Amino acid sequence: MRVSQLLQKEKQTDLEQYIKIVKESPIQDRKESGLTWYPVKPVETGFGLGSYPYVVVQRNVNDRQPRQFQTGAPVSVFSTDDDELELQGVINFVDDQRIKISFYKDDLPTWIREDKIGLNALFDTKTYEEMERALAILISAESGRQADLRDIILGESEASWKGVNFSKIAELNDSQNDAVKTALEAEDIAVIHGPPGTGKSTTLNVLVREFVKKNLTVLVCAPSNASVDHLTRILSAGEELKVVRVGNLSRIDDDVTDRTLDMIIREDKEFKTVKEYKKKAIEFRRMAGKYKRNFGKSEREQRSALYKEAKALLRQAADIEDYLVEKTLNESDVITTTLIGATHWSIRERNFDVVVIDEAGQGLEPATWVPILKSKKVVLAGDPLQLPPTVKNREAGRSGLNETLLEKAVNRQKRVQLLNIQYRMNKWIMAFSNEKFYFNELISHSSVEERVLKGSEQPLSFIDTAGCGFDEEMGKQGASKLNTGEAQILEKCYEQLKSEAAEEFNLAIISPYRGQVRLLRENIANSDRVTIDTIDSFQGQERDVVIISLVRSNPEGEIGFLKDYRRMNVAMTRAKKKLILIGDSATLGQDKFYSDFIEFCEKNEAYKSAWEFMY
Repeated sequence: MRVSQLLQKEKQTDLEQYIKIVKESPIQDRKESGLTWYPVKPVETGFGLGSYPYVVVQRNVNDRQPRQFQTGAPVSVFSTDDDELELQGVINFVDDQRIKISFYKDDLPTWIREDKIGLNALFDTKTYEEMERALAILISAESGRQADLRDIILGESEASWKGVNFSKIAELNDSQNDAVKTALEAEDIAVIHGPPGTGKSTTLNVLVREFVKKNLTVLVCAPSNASVDHLTRILSAGEELKVVRVGNLSRIDDDVTDRTLDMIIREDKEFKTVKEYKKKAIEFRRMAGKYKRNFGKSEREQRSALYKEAKALLRQAADIEDYLVEKTLNESDVITTTLIGATHWSIRERNFDVVVIDEAGQGLEPATWVPILKSKKVVLAGDPLQLPPTVKNREAGRSGLNETLLEKAVNRQKRVQLLNIQYRMNKWIMAFSNEKFYFNELISHSSVEERVLKGSEQPLSFIDTAGCGFDEEMGKQGASKLNTGEAQILEKCYEQLKSEAAEEFNLAIISPYRGQVRLLRENIANSDRVTIDTIDSFQGQERDVVIISLVRSNPEGEIGFLKDYRRMNVAMTRAKKKLILIGDSATLGQDKFYSDFIEFCEKNEAYKSAWEFMY
């Protein structure tokens, strides 16, 4: 498969970027980039799930450099006393000052409990290995269900359907009911196209419950932990479904932890025995460690016996944990995890009747195949007209790696169910995206089509900075672009909005450029009611009011990655009551998409000049 070759290019680019920063830079530079913490102090050690040892380290209070460490990612602990002393582990928890690391070893070396240690972020090979494994299986499959699904999803074979008895669900609209019915009828693949605000999560919730009623085993996945947590909350509402969230506990939102495999096991009455065995093992190891190097035969034998007893206790604890894992998973109705989380040790050997993949437009194709290989049937849900996953190798992206499996399925499958009623936006906020992306097939529900911000009733505005002299700038040391003049207009617009509004509202200020986001954060405080972030980071969210700073303003008419119109589709569809865009029409208007948008605003009395905010 060509995708396999493109993935190798992406992996190589990712690795080269890592080596350039981590392997070839002095420790102070690595600290400044957030890829190294040094020095760190061990503040806690112990044994976690699976009886594997862990250490919690803490950096100096005065160290305020950024951090690139992420939960679930690999990390190496190193000693400055000896270059040979290094131990690799996995991050379980991280905040600005502390990191908890687990190691797949029987015990920790003594040097790791000393103070002269540091941490390096490691290149994460696991994700690539699992994607490569999935592609290798697909390429080599000549028969069987995996080969069938591959050919059907990619449009090389026809999908099959069967009739089912299905009574419409009162809480769903017609398009949602059609999507549920179609997914139940599908024997191979169902595709649900859910544009912004069309109730995709509600539809999937009903669909999964229908699968469970038919006694089917169900795995629900999404590319990100945040998306999986969202689905877990919805599916767990009420007591009807037993939902188990599989994955790294530290990467899961606090309000979902009670549904995680780890926590469910710990609440089991039999886990008390596990804790007792581990406690005794730690005590035996502590006793054995008291023996010094200069001792006789009997002391050596006693130390050896203590270590053996500790090891036996930990093995018994692990056996009980394995039993509890199997029991919990067997009793579950639904298991939820990320795409790569489908290879989690607890479910690696499990297969499912149905795999449901939400936000399938945000996952790399190789990653999306990972859970599909465990299924008899797949449901792909999402919107291929929003942002695709990030691809670091531009050549690989241009050659097709940024084309998701959802996009391929939408273009190749004969039956794709569009959810066509949206419940988020005023009809004028929706109108331009509806025309450009959805062939005017979307309809605003009557409950939202006229919703506005009281006191500031105009739902859509474009504020034009042309002629104001607000040229774009490069951030420090060649960082992301910013536009200080545009930021000033935005601040004044925000102040006016606060004075006009006759009701409380929450607000998102977003921009395609991180440099502009940093600038805006310096001048406008984030709060419970104000979020300032990039468009990419804000995908999947919504607010009453959204202000978009487009930044680009130059004589050449260069607009960079504003050319990815899907990014603007995301940005323009986040607001419920009011959407404001700020940009330079002289620059943007040289591109047809933005020219059409500006013309749309002019025709609908949504055009303003930035000069109105200058004084």
